[in-house]
Amino acid sequence: MRARIYQPARTAMQSGTAKTRNWVLEFVNETGRDVDPLMGWTSSADTQAQVKLTFDSKEAALDYAKDNGIDAVVTDPKRRKPVIRPGGYGENFATNRRGVWTH
Repeated sequence: MRARIYQPARTAMQSGTAKTRNWVLEFVNETGRDVDPLMGWTSSADTQAQVKLTFDSKEAALDYAKDNGIDAVVTDPKRRKPVIRPGGYGENFATNRRGVWTH
């Protein structure tokens, strides 16, 4: 069995980082998906692809994979550089501005 271990990224619909702290072990599809000719739904005979396990740390996920003989590939997350501008939005309305603020 093959699996991948990753830390999920935040979705585009949220600004917080609520569900991005845990690590996920997700099994890879061993077989391809088939299209049902009558309904047009996609299906797969591989039930392991539906399993997602969450862990508090990367080491815990790796230990689980090692103990159960799972060949796991770890994908480390790409960290964003915090972009905080000095002053921010409130600087637009400061009373000690040098110039006049106009649209």
